[in-house]
Amino acid sequence: MDDKYSGDIDPEIAALLKFDGPPTPRDSKPAPGSPSQAPSFDDLFSTGGEGAPKEPGSTVIDPAQKVFAPITQFSEPPKPYFEDKDFYKLVLKDSGETASRVHQILSELLNASDPEARGKARLRFIPAWWDFLSTLVRDLGPKLSQPKLLALRYGILLPSLISAEQRTVLASIIWPNRTLEPVHYVDEWLQKVGSGEVAPLATDEEFKAVKKTVDSSAFQQKVEKLQGQYQAQSNLIQIKFQEMKELEVSVADASATLQRHSQHAVFSQLPDVFNSDQRSALAELQEAIKKLSALDREVAVYFHDLEKISNELTQAQSRLEDSGTAVVDTKIVLRELGSIRQMSKLSCGRQGNHFPVLMKNFMPGRLEDIGTRENVLHIMGEVERLDPGLFQRTFKGTVNRIVPHVILLPSFGEYGLCWEPFEKFNRSTSRGRIALPMYSKSLRIAVIFALGDLRWQVAKEKAGYRWMEEGLTGWYYQWFTDRNIRGDVREYFVQDYILWITKESEGTQKLDKDVRGIFWRNIPFPQEVRDMLKNRGFVYNELYKKDINRSMSDGY
Repeated sequence: MDDKYSGDIDPEIAALLKFDGPPTPRDSKPAPGSPSQAPSFDDLFSTGGEGAPKEPGSTVIDPAQKVFAPITQFSEPPKPYFEDKDFYKLVLKDSGETASRVHQILSELLNASDPEARGKARLRFIPAWWDFLSTLVRDLGPKLSQPKLLALRYGILLPSLISAEQRTVLASIIWPNRTLEPVHYVDEWLQKVGSGEVAPLATDEEFKAVKKTVDSSAFQQKVEKLQGQYQAQSNLIQIKFQEMKELEVSVADASATLQRHSQHAVFSQLPDVFNSDQRSALAELQEAIKKLSALDREVAVYFHDLEKISNELTQAQSRLEDSGTAVVDTKIVLRELGSIRQMSKLSCGRQGNHFPVLMKNFMPGRLEDIGTRENVLHIMGEVERLDPGLFQRTFKGTVNRIVPHVILLPSFGEYGLCWEPFEKFNRSTSRGRIALPMYSKSLRIAVIFALGDLRWQVAKEKAGYRWMEEGLTGWYYQWFTDRNIRGDVREYFVQDYILWITKESEGTQKLDKDVRGIFWRNIPFPQEVRDMLKNRGFVYNELYKKDINRSMSDGY
């Protein structure tokens, strides 16, 4: 056996080979007080007896939020996940034939005497593991034991396949979503999809809900579309009220300034006329009142539209209920798991490591290199600081910040990916979906890769059928074809986006001159970064001067 399977696993493997497979359901209940008895869900995942906090707002977009909140805690004290010697058995417990198959093939893999036999066992193990997960997610919920949840969330089957230090790292990851951002581990995502909180991932074959009586899929699509319109209209009204609030504050400040009269220089017993500051305040007051009046009329129209959408939504929901409400069952979760499997395969590439179970040679040794929720949000915040328009989308002339759903895959991989830039029935304000492998050579590059992919797809959808001619994708595609470059234009764009964020933002010139110009105009750095770059070389200085010239003309 080579070094990949050496270390502290051999003694346990010898013991595991005596295990005849997971117990059957009728004899799966351990005796009271038995050390192999699985603890309850509340005992496992509560902190101080309060339980894991809920995640309000994870699917609702807050129009007032402009940036990610700083991450102040990246880990917590290690939890005793792997102290139970029966962890492996508890993972496979109650899963029948699929668990027996996983155990048998894993035993063959770890005891194979030559690379060829090991390779064959490895190829057989991959589909066996996904079949096992299909059995496991049928019981997804509070009743699922801690070892099974850990297998689903982190891809951990046999603790001794990773080192003691790596086990400590995994046990230090924060379990609940305290950030309230839409970043989800696989078990969390499947629960949200299964409960109907979020729509399933889009696939080539349209999802059809299970019906009680007649086909209600058309009504369901109508309801989803109206729900998207209702949320978009509500967000728009909130944004307009925020603008009104800012104007009201300026009105109050200007009014206060106007009331502060100084004494006349000659006739000291009398107050003086307005000074220059007060005249400016008066002009500001008049302008603010005009804008407030216009906004008030505008919001009144928006409320009228919202009432109309609300009535249509109520009628559509009523028709849906009358036609037979769609029943969410395990078929939805199983279908979603198939999409997760495809994501995992895409994230590691054609020549990547498709092995779906965590092993020490492929797991980063430091917590900061693992794709935890907190680490991913920290990197996304850094990228958004350099690309402020990354999550911005315009609806009815108002710019909304819409952060995509992020699914953390318990797999090895080098690339993040954008599965869809937004939901099919709510293109205006719905969240997109991106996926990231938790274990990668460079987490930062994987995150930037996914965000670059999101950038491309949103711009392409915005341009529509003219994507090769207009906007960001149009400019880049014309450059791409002019150079007679072969390959996937989207992949080239993402690679250039990575250089834009990691190198060009620091003044290191790595991009083609024309591509730099396209990105400078269409994916601009914030002003402070551009101010810094103008002094880092002639190239950036020229781009900076062009910005000034455009700002002074009507063409910018």
